[in-house]
Order: sequence, then structure tokens, then C-alpha cells
Amino acid sequence: MESVTREELLAFLNELSVPTTCYSHEPVFSVGESEALYDLIPGGHVKNLFVKDKKGNKFLIVALHEADIDLKSASKAIGAQGRVSFCRAEQLEDALGVTPGSVTPLALINDREAQHVQPIFDWSMMQHETLNCHPLLNNETVSIPREGLLRFVEACGHNLKVLPLSRQAQEAQADEPSTAQDA
Repeated sequence: MESVTREELLAFLNELSVPTTCYSHEPVFSVGESEALYDLIPGGHVKNLFVKDKKGNKFLIVALHEADIDLKSASKAIGAQGRVSFCRAEQLEDALGVTPGSVTPLALINDREAQHVQPIFDWSMMQHETLNCHPLLNNETVSIPREGLLRFVEACGHNLKVLPLSRQAQEAQADEPSTAQDA
């Protein structure tokens, strides 16, 4: 399957009645490079960790840009077979149709048929009404309502898990008996 274009992605979001606002900027390849955007674009800004376990199961972990995530402990929490490690660029392109620096939860649109990727959203991220991520390219940021992102993931056919993976989420949820949930 050929990767979806930015225009096709935005049209799909429009079909789902998900409002978006796009902001153009210079290409950013890392969380550090995107720091200047945080004050300019309201809402929670996300980072994405595309990982695989020893059996080749792939996971897209999405969290706030400042989230501290220990991959060793996250491996168990997400149900991975053994420790997780970052996927190679070729695996990223094959599974999600994007290149390093452009990883986004919106790339799940390219995994609709195959269903090879398990999306995992950090609980802390889901406390924001508006979330910001790339629209398949790293020279733009798209603001999307939290509920719209959930609708998008569901429309792509994925079974989203929301888990307290970051240190911040674990601290916030320390007193709650059950923190895992399916969205």
C-alpha cells in the first residue's frame, strides 16, 4: 500500500468531522529542535517512540514531549515480549509510511489494513484537550482535539491503549488502583 499524503490525511480527518489547525514551520527532527514551537502553538506537544520487541511486535508509544519513559519498565507494561528497542528507519517506513523525524500518531492511517502497530498513549498526554503532532511531515504541526485523535485512531481500526508509562503519569496515578484502560 502506498503511503497517504498530508492532503489525504487532512481530508480523512475532515470526513471524521475532526477539526484541525495546521502551523507551518521549518523542519524539526527531534523534540529538542521543536522547543521553540511550544510557546507559539497551544496544547500538549507529543513525542513518538516507535519500538519493537524480540518477537517483532511493533508499538507506537506517544507521550508528551517532556515525558520521561523508561523503556525497560515500559516493555512489561505494554505487553511486549521481552525488552523493546527502537525500530530501524526501514521498519518505520514499511509500517507507518513516514521517515525518522516525522513520526506521528497520525501515521497510523498508513497501518489501517495491515494492523502491524499497537498504539500506546501515555495517560498524561490524554489529560490535554488539544494535542499537537506532525501531519506526516516534520515541517508542520497540526493541532487536534484529544477526542478527535481518539476518533481517528478508532477509524484506522486500531485498539488504542492508554497507560501510565511516563514517570509523570505514574506519579499522578500512584494512588489509583487501576490505571490501564483501553480507549
